[in-house]
Amino acid sequence: MRNSQQSRSANIFPGGFCSLFARNCFYCTTERSPKNVNKTSANLVNIREKIAEAACRAGRRPAEITLVAVSKTQSVEKIREAADAGQRVFGENRVQEALEKGPALPQGLSWHLIGHLQTNKIRKALNFFELIHGVDSVHLTQAIDRIAAEMKLCPSILLEVNVSGENSKFGFAPASLRASIEELMALQHVRIEGLMTVAPLNSNPESSRVYFAQLREMRDQLTQRTHLPLPILSMGMSGDYEVAVEEGATLVRVGSALFGERRYV
Repeated sequence: MRNSQQSRSANIFPGGFCSLFARNCFYCTTERSPKNVNKTSANLVNIREKIAEAACRAGRRPAEITLVAVSKTQSVEKIREAADAGQRVFGENRVQEALEKGPALPQGLSWHLIGHLQTNKIRKALNFFELIHGVDSVHLTQAIDRIAAEMKLCPSILLEVNVSGENSKFGFAPASLRASIEELMALQHVRIEGLMTVAPLNSNPESSRVYFAQLREMRDQLTQRTHLPLPILSMGMSGDYEVAVEEGATLVRVGSALFGERRYV
């Protein structure tokens, strides 16, 4: 990765940097997963270590990357295990599911909406989520802006880009976003913090690299053109988050690698 910008989001690493930056790196010098912890806690340690190692390979500071624990369909008990182990940022796909879980969990957690947002759920979403990842059209962005104005809010959002061009995915086509960015920037009641993408499903993590690189390059082009910083890149999931970190991700969305495979009811 050529250049990296530090995320405004909360850091996930309480220790020092890797040996690339300092000799007393917490994650590079301590023992691996601790004994006598539950599976979720052990998975969390392992994921953090892998994020730190990927950051080191790319010449980045691990503190630039925030882990979003994807808790959709997971029980309150599972989420609490992760929270008790130090995880603070959680991602939900559905507004109603998040609203039902939130009151049963510790205060001080940060909730991100990572799924598609329907316009009829905007008002509820703005009251609960700190960051909305999947803003995928001019129409949706304008609707969020209008309702945020009514609520006297200025929510943080990410623009979802369908870099791969798959028909099954939501998101701006790259050309469409380039054509619309000035119109979106003119909105007064949203903060556009960066870009988000979902790479095509593939068993080989390396297959995602080209899409992550394209999103980073698109961010850099938009920043140069508009002078809007766009510091956040939300990309990478359980199967490819290490590659995403190497390509500049500041948020990685990890679910099954942390909680285990989901059980859909």
